[in-house]
Amino acid sequence: MENNFLGISPVYRMELLEQVEKTIWEKYSSYKKVEQYIRFNQTFYNHSYPDFEIYHFTEGKNQGKINLSATLANLAVEMPDKLLKIAIDLGIETPGFIPLIPTFRNKLKDDYKNASKVFEKAFHNIEKDPADSVGNANSVLESIIKEILSDENFSHIESSNKTSKYLVKEIIKVFELNPESPKIPRELKVIASSLTTVAKAIEDLRSDKTLHHGQETGKYLIDQPLYAYFVVNACATVGLFLIDFYENKFPKKTSI
Repeated sequence: MENNFLGISPVYRMELLEQVEKTIWEKYSSYKKVEQYIRFNQTFYNHSYPDFEIYHFTEGKNQGKINLSATLANLAVEMPDKLLKIAIDLGIETPGFIPLIPTFRNKLKDDYKNASKVFEKAFHNIEKDPADSVGNANSVLESIIKEILSDENFSHIESSNKTSKYLVKEIIKVFELNPESPKIPRELKVIASSLTTVAKAIEDLRSDKTLHHGQETGKYLIDQPLYAYFVVNACATVGLFLIDFYENKFPKKTSI
């Protein structure tokens, strides 16, 4: 994945580096915890060689302790993709690299806790198990859909044994974004319609290209992190839209 991100501008790398360093110190505060967090981000080849080096102070009162600034600076030059992944994990906005992820994760934590747990699995398994990541991405959408359908405004929708495509289509009708609606521009109708297509595609990938439903030996399974990134990004896009539109159209009643 590294070469895909070497075109990131030096200015953006500097800004991201500063944000990441500041956030890590705010979150973990001690040298010991900071180094432990950075070590969790290392990938070892043949169980021996880490993909990047952790630098330490060689003199002064902090001798032997992690030099976070030097470590991150090295990442910014040699492995900008790793720096971006750390930024995403910390909840920092990263335009151009699954930018919706931090927003989506924060949105799920409050009112969509089951979806949040599954999404964390999907996100963290992208590199080591792309197929499982795709399967979990579909489960995230299913959880969000079920959460929305639990609202009385959607009580007329029969959800038992229905596909994600069908359920998203029915939800969109309640949103009044369906193709028959005369109130919205044609272009928005096309985008709304494509949400059902994306939901179906993710569901089909889970069923046919992962082990979530079992597959025979020799069956092609998703094995490229690039595809998993694409699917998880699509999941975040569709999921965030459904949540935001739902909460905007049916705001929570607050008690005084």
